Amino acid sequence: MADVIYIHANVYTGVRAKGQPKSILRAEAIAVRGDRIQAVGKNAEIEKLKGPQTQVIDLGGHFVMAGFNDAHLHLADAGLQKLNLNLTGVKTLDELRKKLRDRVQETALGEWIVGGGWDETLWPVKVTPNRRNLDEVSNGHPVFLVRIDEHSAVANSRVLELANVTPASSDPEGGRIDRNEKGEPTGILRETAIEMVRAVIPKPSREKRQQAIELALADLAQHGVTSAQDCSTIAEGCSTWEDFQIYEDLEKEGKLTARITEWLPFDQPVQDLRAKRESHSRSDLMLHTGMLKAFLDGSLGSRSAALLETYADNPKNLGLLRYDPVKLNRMARERVLAGFQIGFHAIGDKGVQMALDAFTEAEKAAHEQNVKAPNGSDDFRLRIEHAQVTTPEQIACFKELRVIASMQPSHLLTDMRWAQDRLGPKRASTSYAWAAFEDEGVTLAFGTDYPVEPVAPFRGLYSAVTRKSEDGKQEYFPEQKLTMDQAIAAYTTGSAFAEYEEKEKGKLAPGMLADFVVLDRDLTAVAPERVLATEVLRTVVGGRTVYESLTGK
Repeated sequence: MADVIYIHANVYTGVRAKGQPKSILRAEAIAVRGDRIQAVGKNAEIEKLKGPQTQVIDLGGHFVMAGFNDAHLHLADAGLQKLNLNLTGVKTLDELRKKLRDRVQETALGEWIVGGGWDETLWPVKVTPNRRNLDEVSNGHPVFLVRIDEHSAVANSRVLELANVTPASSDPEGGRIDRNEKGEPTGILRETAIEMVRAVIPKPSREKRQQAIELALADLAQHGVTSAQDCSTIAEGCSTWEDFQIYEDLEKEGKLTARITEWLPFDQPVQDLRAKRESHSRSDLMLHTGMLKAFLDGSLGSRSAALLETYADNPKNLGLLRYDPVKLNRMARERVLAGFQIGFHAIGDKGVQMALDAFTEAEKAAHEQNVKAPNGSDDFRLRIEHAQVTTPEQIACFKELRVIASMQPSHLLTDMRWAQDRLGPKRASTSYAWAAFEDEGVTLAFGTDYPVEPVAPFRGLYSAVTRKSEDGKQEYFPEQKLTMDQAIAAYTTGSAFAEYEEKEKGKLAPGMLADFVVLDRDLTAVAPERVLATEVLRTVVGGRTVYESLTGK
């Protein structure tokens, strides 16, 4: 008998109908036993599984689909942003300074003020802030504010002093200290230069980190995200492993409300990575470690994404690479031979090429030495995170190597305001190339990069199927649009495949994990602009309701 039966629903199973590859099977009801789906079908047949203790929930005809699997986010960082000075959406430099001034008034003298989320491309005068802008309102506090993309930051003079960033300081490998005409640091630090400051920022307490993670988990549940592929290494100097240990505690206490696959830092020694991988069972479907993550370049917003040709709006700039290719190839080969999956952050086409070259060498070595992938197969499922600027030849290489394109369509809602200025029209026409990847048969895995973008998956779905701004007034190379079925698959089955869990989740079928969401509208039937306003009525993880809206009761 079932533990719970959900009836009178519009169930989008994610299972393709036999002989009709473009048609997704629908159902009326779901039976759940334990943490798995027992049966999916018509109301009458599912109600036969009702026993004396079975709970029956009438969903009133609402749309039900597999829970969203966010293939790329930063949970601890997102939660800390809520607790720190949150500058997301500020529309002017003056507004940023006002928020900083308000925080100064409520902060004990001399304490650090950290925050992030500013984006100068939203401002009438699109000039990055500098240390003088912060000095005038910081009243002696060390102030460090990270840009929305987390690839550049601004520090005030006190912070530069504490971090010993002076006119004599050299740019670190893979980073840049912006300087004025006199050679003095402006306060803007890019890529690895940010670590010069992070090294001196007091680390948040374990209590603060747990509070941050719980806030972020609540955000996921409210937005229908049942699985998260997480990298939290950039949050105020926190290590991923400290966050993982918090997840372990939350799991023991029954407070872990999303399935977490935690990425490990690519740069750590292989023996340390093995020890961490083996410390927690890989068969734990609520929590385990996953791929190794490395940053190969920066971001388009900070003009630090590595490009094969210079930026159209900054012709002396090719962006920043964070690895020597020979070193990267050696490290990738060593880690693939040790049985690890790898994912490289690469936004620019030069960064993408570096990733593809490293993957080619690593897979060749694995085949020569008869080393298997983490699931025991010959499919290593190597990933490129973001892959925003690509050439047609590179997309063909994705297919040949079976590399996964882990992308965040909601980024385009932000980036389309200036991406063509950065890239020029020809290069922009093959950027954010979701349809080109799909047409080549490359696996797409969608996420949000939360907190760089809100965790709401509906923004990503809207972007994927329209390639339009949220107000509908701007369109970006519409030939790269996806269908809604394709976009949903990238956010469910594609993301599950990207973490070797396609046999466990991503579809609503007997034997699969009972991870699903109930929405207030059928995403496949409403006009695309209405997708943005979608509300989650219920989120279920492993058969347990972890979020229920008041309107959904």
